[in-house]
Order: sequence, then structure tokens, then C-alpha cells
Amino acid sequence: QSQLVESGGGLVQPGGSLRLSCASSGFALDDYAIGWFRQAPGKEREGVSCISATGGGTNYTDSVKGRFTISRDNAKNTVYLQMSSLKPEDTGVYYCAVKWSIQPMCRMSGYDYWGQGTQVTVSS
Repeated sequence: QSQLVESGGGLVQPGGSLRLSCASSGFALDDYAIGWFRQAPGKEREGVSCISATGGGTNYTDSVKGRFTISRDNAKNTVYLQMSSLKPEDTGVYYCAVKWSIQPMCRMSGYDYWGQGTQVTVSS
């Protein structure tokens, strides 16, 4: 059975760091662009970051630029989101998603297979 599983969420104080992981099982991530999305309570889901299949292209929403870094290890079928200098407004459920794409750059739209999400709470 193919699935995506996120992990690494938790409770962290403002200014702290977390690293989220998104691992696939049942299929390899090699030809897929990966996106990270989040949804805060009462708000719509928003794209946070994405990475192309080769890892050569990345994209970030403005609010996380300079604080978050996306990376991937295709040998481990895993994508990471390193989050630093976390703010309360980063709180939400974080989801990873995939779409088949061999384009050199990624876009935060058109994803069609999603994980179940991991909760990130930034609070003192």
C-alpha cells in the first residue's frame, strides 16, 4: 500500500527549531516533486515549500524564506523540512504531498497525493 507519512512535529517555543520528515512507502519519490503545506486553525491550507524531483529547484512562501529549508534524500525516499526561528504563526498541521513531475522547478499547486499531517505548535 502506497503512503506518505509525516513525522517530527511537536511543541516548541518561539525561536526554536524542528525538522519534519516525509517518508514514502510503496513507491519511490525519484520522479516526484514534493510539497509541504500547512493549515492553521480556522484558516485555509497554504503552500509552505516545494522541491523538484532532482532537488535542484526549491520554492518557499515569503513568510518562511530564510527560516525554513527543504531537502530530499531520494535514496531514503524521504523529504525534510528544517524549520528554524519558529514563530507562533507557524503553528498548524503540516502536510506533505507529491505530484509526478520532472520539471527542473517546482510549484506549490497541483499535488494529488497527501499524507495525514503532523501537528506543529509554537508557543511559550
